[in-house]
Amino acid sequence: MEFRLLGAVAVATESGELPLGPAKRRSLLAALLLRPNTAVPLDQLIDALWPEGPPARARTVAQGHVSRLRALLAQGGADEWGVRLVTRGDAYVLEMPESLLDAHRFEELVRLARDQRTPDDAAALLREALALWHGPALVGVATGGPLRVAADGLEEARISAVEQLARTYGEFGDHARAASLLHAEAVAHPMRESLAAALMRALYRAGRQSDAIDQYHRTRTLLADELGVDPGAALRAAYAEILAGDGAPPPAPAPDPTPPQAAGPDLLPRPPRGFVGRDMELAAIDEAAHREHAVVVITGPAGVGKTAAALHWAHTAREHYDGVLFADLRGFGDDPADTGPETADVLREFLIALGVPGRELPDTQGALAAAYRTRTEHRRPLVVLDNARTAAQVRPLLPAGPGSVALVTSRLRLDGLAVSELARTVEVGVLDGPASAALLAATGAEDRLAAEPAAAARLAELCAGLPLALRVVAARINARPDRPLSDLAGELADEQRRLALLDIDDTGVAAALRLTLRALPADARQLFGRLGTLPGPDLDRYAAAALTATPPADAATALDRLAAAHLVTERTPGRYGMHDLVRLYARGPARGDTGPEPAGPAEPADEPLVRLLDHYVRTALRAAAVAEPDDRPCCAPPPDARADLGGPPLPDRASALGWFAAQRENLAAAAGAALAAGLDDRAWRLVVLQWPSIVGYVRDDWLPLLAQGLAAAVRLGDPDAEARVRALYGWVLTEEGRLAQALDHLERAPALAARAGDPSSEATALVNLAAALDRAGAPGPEALAHLTRAAELARAAGDVLTELLALEHRARRLLALDDHPAVLVCTERGLSLPGAATEGLAPLRQILLRVSRGAALLALGRAEEARGCLRRAHEDALRRGFEEGARQAKAQLERADSQTATAR
Repeated sequence: MEFRLLGAVAVATESGELPLGPAKRRSLLAALLLRPNTAVPLDQLIDALWPEGPPARARTVAQGHVSRLRALLAQGGADEWGVRLVTRGDAYVLEMPESLLDAHRFEELVRLARDQRTPDDAAALLREALALWHGPALVGVATGGPLRVAADGLEEARISAVEQLARTYGEFGDHARAASLLHAEAVAHPMRESLAAALMRALYRAGRQSDAIDQYHRTRTLLADELGVDPGAALRAAYAEILAGDGAPPPAPAPDPTPPQAAGPDLLPRPPRGFVGRDMELAAIDEAAHREHAVVVITGPAGVGKTAAALHWAHTAREHYDGVLFADLRGFGDDPADTGPETADVLREFLIALGVPGRELPDTQGALAAAYRTRTEHRRPLVVLDNARTAAQVRPLLPAGPGSVALVTSRLRLDGLAVSELARTVEVGVLDGPASAALLAATGAEDRLAAEPAAAARLAELCAGLPLALRVVAARINARPDRPLSDLAGELADEQRRLALLDIDDTGVAAALRLTLRALPADARQLFGRLGTLPGPDLDRYAAAALTATPPADAATALDRLAAAHLVTERTPGRYGMHDLVRLYARGPARGDTGPEPAGPAEPADEPLVRLLDHYVRTALRAAAVAEPDDRPCCAPPPDARADLGGPPLPDRASALGWFAAQRENLAAAAGAALAAGLDDRAWRLVVLQWPSIVGYVRDDWLPLLAQGLAAAVRLGDPDAEARVRALYGWVLTEEGRLAQALDHLERAPALAARAGDPSSEATALVNLAAALDRAGAPGPEALAHLTRAAELARAAGDVLTELLALEHRARRLLALDDHPAVLVCTERGLSLPGAATEGLAPLRQILLRVSRGAALLALGRAEEARGCLRRAHEDALRRGFEEGARQAKAQLERADSQTATAR
């Protein structure tokens, strides 16, 4: 599968391009592809689709395009390529390996070209990058707004790559080829002065001086005629060089036969082999090192390549310092009793390297530290302290000179150094797809990887960008030269075996994680042991508290400790997730000797999951009550629900709906885990409790979740559960236009609710059934009877929100039947209901009741009353941001004005 932005927006599969359909859908895909693996808010997508301004139903239309795009990707086998279009709150994320995107590959190839040692290699990469272009960027999408800006940015990057390729041709003397390349771009972009200047120099160096001068005058004339400006400095400088005859490049300096030597001691180990990528991290280290008394903490998870990054930077920067000192502090060794070298021993080694004779070394650590400070205070040493465990371990080894730099690597953040030494922290993360592939290739298996590109990409993906895992895989590739790479990819795809295959001789991912975990306090180890139970992608302190049966404040401390050790990552404020391989390790049946767990009675294996499910049920009940205060709870917690350890604050409707949106993936995963564990009483609750989100985003792929809820309810044999799930399931199917399936559920739901003895649930089911019949074109007296019965049931139960729902549908049905007096009676009841909240669905349903009432008044010839009613509905809808209500009220007001004009 390949996603294309560099030309017509397209998705190519093995069976051909996907039929993306209209420009709006292509625009939506482009907006998501421009920010892959990033949550793009729906409002931003709407801006991209309608740069001239969105229509009234923009959100519904955009969600429809998302649903259709999700179905198209599924048809194209997206799952096999690790591609998913998922919902994150009020945003969408196109999760995908970025190597599948042509724009990403273009950027990576251009970046790699800059790092090449020879012009030939650089030119080959740049030609490969430019070959990805098949016309102007983003063809077939909206022609203005954010996408136009993005297309211009991509075009700018392409021209820059062309200029870079032309310079590369010039480096090995092929000036004619450079001129030919630049000429085509200069014709297309005649007022780009950098292109004109580069073309002039290439023409001159190719022996075409008159053409070079002619190019200057043509560009100068065009700038004057079109923009009224003179040539800029770059263009004038190129012209002056050509006139002076010094436009040829200066001869390259002869190579120095002796490599630069660092002044003073040099304890630095050899450079890391197969080092790839890390441009951003190296730039961050470089920036942090350009300060007085610079201390740079390079931190990241086990196996991510912290030491490699530190050594690579140190080797490139060593000539700028008065010697290099290095010590491995062994903060995370195999032997729990090994706490690393004594500080005094490291100080002795450093002092000897700095020229202090062994017989003159002091005896005590304090005296050694003082001598070290004296020896370094007037020097500019580079000190690399690898694998540190604590800030206290590091402080005595920091050099004293103002121009010195200390690089410290650690799996922990060592925040104490930031406080006492003003240390800067550089996070080293996992590698992206191209860098992962480059690391595999750097180990000597280039030919085999090139022969099986799909298997090679799959291997890199299964290593999830972790350099240690990639190196272990490379070792296995080299150890089995006769076996296809696809075999190893198939073995790694088995989650039960993956971690075992990523360890060799007690070196590898699981071993590194075990050593990291062993160094942590008991509360952090206990929480990590429960994270294998976590069904969703992330958790907060309240979910962590449920997993460990501890107060949320204690759980937050444990989460912070795991985050400091990079076993979890704070992806958004207060929410933590795990790297894929760390998650597998947490789920493993045996994590080795990580130290004793806190004392306490043993508990059943599924108890942490039950506590977590009950936490989600309780919080969802509270969020629904805050979001819709007029609604009765659709269920109670399970009778055997575990103790409530606390949940997040939900002070208002916005925070409650925000919780549902943020937790959508976690709630869906929790429902699935409950179903798989046979906890059906939790599974169906976790589905129906999401109804506030489902109502707000009805066309947003809820059917798989509802199918799980129905399976749990049926297996449980609970008519109340089944009635509620079928009523919600049928309503979503109705909104998606799947009316036969909707009616199949909705015709069963009322009887199930009646059997359960819940009139409110029965009323909801009857309203949804009537709506489906209406949508199916078979309203008749049956639908009206359902709505009348629903209103009666809800009224008897004291369920204001459900009664308003029934009355709203009944008023519209009566209006369609031209029974206008009955509409007035119906709407009067709904508008006079006591206790309707100022927020939530109740006032929105009353707005729609006013619209129906205004239409009935208008039909009865009571125009002024109608206008007053409709104006109030319109103003209230605008104030609340209720687009559908505002649209309906405005349409009826325009109808009233039209009738008045006709009467005149």
